[in-house]
Amino acid sequence: MSSQTLSFRLRIARNRSDLLAACAVRAESYGHHLPHLRAAFELPDSLDLEPDTAVFVCVDKATGQPVGTARVQTNARGPLLIETSIALPEAMHSDTRAEITRLAVAPGADPLIKLALVKASYLFCVANQVRWTIIGARSEALCRQYRRLGFRELFEDGQPVPLKHAGQLLHHVLAFNVTTAERHWHSGQHPLYQFMADTMHRDIDLFTSEPALQAPAVELASGRAETAAV
Repeated sequence: MSSQTLSFRLRIARNRSDLLAACAVRAESYGHHLPHLRAAFELPDSLDLEPDTAVFVCVDKATGQPVGTARVQTNARGPLLIETSIALPEAMHSDTRAEITRLAVAPGADPLIKLALVKASYLFCVANQVRWTIIGARSEALCRQYRRLGFRELFEDGQPVPLKHAGQLLHHVLAFNVTTAERHWHSGQHPLYQFMADTMHRDIDLFTSEPALQAPAVELASGRAETAAV
């Protein structure tokens, strides 16, 4: 297995400063699309504090700024947030599952941040014995990115649906089989197999108890951020 050093650290938020750093990226990103909700995105919500939720924070090594974030919720103690908007296929009802939301990347940040957040979500799901990962994507361009990784439309008609936790905006809902992912990436000679499964990224550390920020959170640089999941 090879190793790769990244320009940022990725950790799970361990304290309020970490959560506020994640929220700064969220607010910049989602505030562009939902300006009336920008203020709400600046503060952690109740789901951020749940024991079955992990909030990832990417911090640029050079500047100490928060540059990316994502949130993963499992159904260990209750339904996923997306289940308030859609009914999952019956075949999934007895399976462990997780939802990725609030995925956002700061403007001009390292292009590997989004992929690292997806890898962290995958590793978190593997560690928690999750079978299915579910995600909502607003645009066809984002759907294509997730399909490249192995996500597939959750519903046969592939039609977007309004999601309550995303301001009722229409989203495509896609699902990913965590348990078969590595085998399919390997057998299909997937171009992202090496990054996702055969490279050690010590900067992605989901098990340390250390906070993501080594110093007080730095204000996010102004500009439009990239959003990938609700």
